[in-house]
Amino acid sequence: MSASSFSKVAGISAAAALLVALATPYLSSFSPPQLASFVSELPIRDYPFIIPFLRNTSTSSSTDHDFTCDTLHPYRTELVSLDPLIIYIHNLISPIEISSLLRTAEPKFAPSKVTKHGYQQNTQDRTSSSAGLPRDDPAVLCVLSRARNFLGTMLRDGWDEMGPPQLVRYSTGQRFNVHHDWFDSLRWASDDSNRKWNRIASFFAILQDNCTGGETHFPFAKGIAAPNPWGGSSWRGGMEDQIQRQDEVLKPLWREHEDGGLAFRPIAGNAVFWVNLHPNGTGDLRTNHAGLPLLSGQKTAMNIWPRQYYPAE
Repeated sequence: MSASSFSKVAGISAAAALLVALATPYLSSFSPPQLASFVSELPIRDYPFIIPFLRNTSTSSSTDHDFTCDTLHPYRTELVSLDPLIIYIHNLISPIEISSLLRTAEPKFAPSKVTKHGYQQNTQDRTSSSAGLPRDDPAVLCVLSRARNFLGTMLRDGWDEMGPPQLVRYSTGQRFNVHHDWFDSLRWASDDSNRKWNRIASFFAILQDNCTGGETHFPFAKGIAAPNPWGGSSWRGGMEDQIQRQDEVLKPLWREHEDGGLAFRPIAGNAVFWVNLHPNGTGDLRTNHAGLPLLSGQKTAMNIWPRQYYPAE
């Protein structure tokens, strides 16, 4: 290095050292803005945000598989009954969501119970198996979020809630006799608040349909259409859904049952939605329904029971 180059480098180094020396007293008193103070002012939802393009990689999750929620998943609806309100939902749950839900629930299945006189108990009226699902599971959150959006203003944010979901499984010969989903007496909230709740509505979504029989029968429900003047069926529910299932082309998704009311066939991904309570909060007996005996195979479904809360008197 020449003498002139060396003197230039030395001059630059000396200038840099001088700048650091001058800035040091100010650096010690500088602190960056606290982002947490801004975040804490934002409204906080009572369930985690679902971001469709992020995968769940948390090792603390109740599942050991990755899952991505499709928040734009399409479904369509058909009105079946107006009073009581019954809606058929096509493609409510996707095949990927079904696989994830089944993996989570598989080790949890146990004989189903019913609530009688305020207690959970076994009964021959219900011979299926059931599995509770954790509400923080990514697939559960995804499906519950879609169901919540479907409900619109039926639920009041910050007061009502979706409630814990449940899977139910039927094998050959198993059934659930006529029953209703709402409670005869209001249930106390589990958060020690002075509130009570009831199941304002129900979603019954099919996850596995490799079976015969096992229809969901509403003996008191009536279709919207007037009776056919020639004595035949007034409609053939959802026939267009069967185009891709050549072995099922001639079978409607629901039918007028020979003993009265409506019967819905189990079709994976599809769901039946109904409103359990009258406007005054009392239970609607017309929503009584049964899981008819399974003739063969296996049927698995998902129960979602939105909760409406009331101040305790």
